[in-house]
Amino acid sequence: MTFEDHDPSAPRTNDAWADALAHAVQLALATLRSAPSEAEAWDATAGSLEWTCWETAEHLADDLFFYGMQIGTPGLPPGTYVPLEMRRQRPEGPVNILQAEREPGPSGLLTVLEACGAMQVSLTRTTPPSARAHHAMGASDPAGFAAMGIVETLLHTFDIAAGFGMEFTAPDDLCALVLDRLFPHVERGEEPWPTLLWATGRGELAGRERLEKWRWYGEVRGAE
Repeated sequence: MTFEDHDPSAPRTNDAWADALAHAVQLALATLRSAPSEAEAWDATAGSLEWTCWETAEHLADDLFFYGMQIGTPGLPPGTYVPLEMRRQRPEGPVNILQAEREPGPSGLLTVLEACGAMQVSLTRTTPPSARAHHAMGASDPAGFAAMGIVETLLHTFDIAAGFGMEFTAPDDLCALVLDRLFPHVERGEEPWPTLLWATGRGELAGRERLEKWRWYGEVRGAE
């Protein structure tokens, strides 16, 4: 069963969230594989970010790796992360655990992204739904970390595509799914993709001020 096969009114299981995350990663890979194949081209700035397209793709892979490690590691003390070293490659760049080798070029970079996505998808399927792990925006479960991975994937694909002058539009079903899970404070009524862009400081919506600061809420709502 694929993400598109699931009844949107049905309760979301770990498998359904894993399928949704896998779908987002495949959309990202399909989009970014049409970007320039020269590594130097990936030094362009990614949309409205201070990072390059290369750094942003690295950061996305790092997010997926980190989310999978975090929710898949039992017994972490409350309020702590897996103790992995994080560092910047340059002062303006992202703080990452992973760095992709430059020599294989963008195809190697996207292989790293694909591998990290596959790891989080697998851990989403196999980690008990009762598991909880720390995150700065709320302790969350496998579904919540999958939702975070989807948001990071859609938004950073958008950022990278903008850096190359390409267009990327995320599907409404994925956007609605993560808006419901992570952005309960955001008023709905607009189209899901423009709403997600606005909710993350990347777009305009009529009648609403552009956001300079934003966040999501990863807590498991309704849990005892």
